Amino acid sequence: MIPPRRVILTRVTLAATVVAGFVGTVPVAAKDFDPRVITFGEAREQIKSTPMTERPNRPLHVYGNTVRRRTDRANRPTAQRTR
Repeated sequence: MIPPRRVILTRVTLAATVVAGFVGTVPVAAKDFDPRVITFGEAREQIKSTPMTERPNRPLHVYGNTVRRRTDRANRPTAQRTR
């Protein structure tokens, strides 16, 4: 017989893995999403010359993505806001 503590830990770990798998996936065709984490050359210069609120969201760019999301949510009409 498996001890109850181990069963609970196994179930919690499995549930967390499943949730992370679903939540962590972002469709590549999402609006305003750029899958490149690091850019070089002309693409980098284009991104740097674009205002932060108009740049596409990119993975691991937490600060910029947060600024864009907060700006988008603040500019939505109040009827569309969901919490």
